[in-house]
Amino acid sequence: MRLFPDVSAHVAAGPEGDGPGDGGDGGNGGGQIGIATRTRTKPKKPSQFKVLMLNDDYTPMEFVVMVLKGFFRMDMEQATQVMLHVHQRGVGVCGIYPYEIAETKVTQVMDFARQNQHPLQCTLEKA
Repeated sequence: MRLFPDVSAHVAAGPEGDGPGDGGDGGNGGGQIGIATRTRTKPKKPSQFKVLMLNDDYTPMEFVVMVLKGFFRMDMEQATQVMLHVHQRGVGVCGIYPYEIAETKVTQVMDFARQNQHPLQCTLEKA
């Protein structure tokens, strides 16, 4: 008396009944068991964008440093270096972020500058 059915016949036959001796594939590869593999797609990293600050002749350097410290979490030394770079070269990178974060930072900086009556310009470009 068997408690369990004979599974070896089912495994050898496969799902389409192509087991040995049943004429399913003419003996080519019959009885072979394939391993199903699933390729896992890696999530694509979001595109990165540079937040750029533009120089102007009116916004005080101290205000620019305050913006860099407040919105971009720079320490005093780093904020001063970026501010001087913007002052001397006309443009400087404040940070690199995914699009939504970069866009938010640009909007926050521009709004804050307007509230304080400064013409500071901030923009973004693909990194």
